[in-house]
Amino acid sequence: MDGDYVQYGCGLSCPDGWLNFDASPRVRIEKSFVLGSLFRVSGKVLFPPSVRYGDIVRGLPVPERSAKAVYCSHVLEHIDRYSVATALKNTLEMLVPGGVFRLVVPDLLWRAESFVKQGRNGSCGAADDFMRRSHLGREAPSTGIIRRAHLLFGNSDHRWMYDEATMRALLTDAGFESIRRCEFGDSEDPMFALVENKARFIDEGNKELALEAKRPMWSPERDIGQ
Repeated sequence: MDGDYVQYGCGLSCPDGWLNFDASPRVRIEKSFVLGSLFRVSGKVLFPPSVRYGDIVRGLPVPERSAKAVYCSHVLEHIDRYSVATALKNTLEMLVPGGVFRLVVPDLLWRAESFVKQGRNGSCGAADDFMRRSHLGREAPSTGIIRRAHLLFGNSDHRWMYDEATMRALLTDAGFESIRRCEFGDSEDPMFALVENKARFIDEGNKELALEAKRPMWSPERDIGQ
C-alpha cells in the first residue's frame, strides 16, 4: 500500500495509511544523524517519525502512477507562482489514471471583496486588514528570535494567492480534468477523512478555495508511444 495515498506539506498531520511529506527545514534537521540526535536527546523533536522530508517542486520520492490520491492543504500559496505549475505537474505524475487530487488554499476572492467593501466605506484599516488576512508582506522586521524561527521552520508568509478561476486554469494546464469545487468531507474516498480538517476549509466564516481534480484515465502522450 506504500505510496497509495500521498500528502505533501503535511505539517504535524500525518495519519496512518498516508505517505506524509513536508518541506520544512526542521524535518531535514530532525532526520539528520548529528543534529537529529541532539533534538531527540533533549526531547525537542517536533515532527512524528512518519513524516518524511519532501519538496513537491523538486519532486517527491514516489513512483509515477502509483498514488490513488494526493492531498495538500494550505501549501501551494507558500510556493512562488512560477513553481506552482511544476508542483501540479509533479502531483499529476504521481497519480494513477483516474486518481484524485484534493487541495485547499486561501481564497483571494472573498478577501479582496472584503477589502473593497471596507475601502468604499472609508475604513482606514482596510488595506492593513487585507494584508493580514492574506498573510502578504511583512508588518514588522524579522529580527532576533523571529528571524531565527523563520530560518528554522521555513517561510510562513504567502508567496502568491489564488481565486477559483486561476487555480482551475493551472490544474487544467497541468493535465487534470473533472475539476470541481469541493467541500469538507464530501470525497467518495473515506481515506480523505483522515487528513482533512474542517478548520482548514473555513476562515472567518468564509469558505476557502477547495478543489478536487482527477488524472485522466487516458494519457495521449503516454499511450501513443506504446
